[in-house]
Amino acid sequence: MRVSRLSVVSVFAGLAAAAFFAGSSSAKPDDLKEIVKGVWFREGDLMKHGHCNNIIIEMKDYLIVVDANFPSGARLAMADAKKVSTKPVKWVFDTHHHGDHAYGNGVWTKAGATTLAYKGVAEEMKRYEPKRWQSSVKEREDVREMKLDTAPPPQQTFDKSPHVIDDGSRRVEFWFFGWAHTRGDGFVYLPKEQVVATGDAVVNGPYNYTADGNVGNWPDVVKKVQKLNAKHVLPAHGEAGGPEILSGQLAFMVELRKAVQSAIKSGKKLNDLVEMKGEQPVKSSLALPDSVKHWTGTFLAGQVKDTFEELTQGKPHGEISGGK
Repeated sequence: MRVSRLSVVSVFAGLAAAAFFAGSSSAKPDDLKEIVKGVWFREGDLMKHGHCNNIIIEMKDYLIVVDANFPSGARLAMADAKKVSTKPVKWVFDTHHHGDHAYGNGVWTKAGATTLAYKGVAEEMKRYEPKRWQSSVKEREDVREMKLDTAPPPQQTFDKSPHVIDDGSRRVEFWFFGWAHTRGDGFVYLPKEQVVATGDAVVNGPYNYTADGNVGNWPDVVKKVQKLNAKHVLPAHGEAGGPEILSGQLAFMVELRKAVQSAIKSGKKLNDLVEMKGEQPVKSSLALPDSVKHWTGTFLAGQVKDTFEELTQGKPHGEISGGK
């Protein structure tokens, strides 16, 4: 694996795969589970392929899929959608712009679906592409096979939250609560069924990638999601569960920032906290409480580095990383 902060999609896939292997023995890659009637959770094979999870939502005459995934993940999710329903996929919602969530857009649109996202997703693509797409082309066969110069953006975007799709059989709300994992973080909420799909703004395990994030604002976003009072929480990485996933994610982000802030106040420098290999953070001496150990793993060095830079430079890390 090439270790470079530039190649966010390959770094995430590789590092998260290591965390997945080490910390989630009960996970079932490519498993499809019906959460409530007509709503399925598909766990992506993160370790082998870097795939995110997908959610399939059945409407009266069509399906909605949450996250386009990588192209290879899109094809697997599409095949599973056909297993659970003969209805066509009409909408595919990108929760954010990262490759494991949006690089499969072209696969879905070619099959007749329309890709949808909060406007911030398209804006992030303009900011980071085509650099990341071209880097991914060098490393992933499924992206290379698309034979495109850059990542296809969502075909439709919205700027008023929530954006609602209601066909009389089911109401689906698409929410933006602010900048956490990315500037475009989108959530999908089914109010009747009390189901929320969170993208990478809330994960279930050591999968938080903070380089494009806003660590200071992240907890506020999670608190807003908690106000939806969802009983079923479907993260983009890690297993499905309940509200405990939200509270765990919230606690992790709070403890991370608190620990880094305390280290800064005690006079610690970045090289005291993070060991670098070239441009890649590989190890951190900072310890977080056992209460958040489920969310603490391979990414900690990068999370500490990003949080340190955010606090010392006084702006979200996504602004610091710019178009890298």
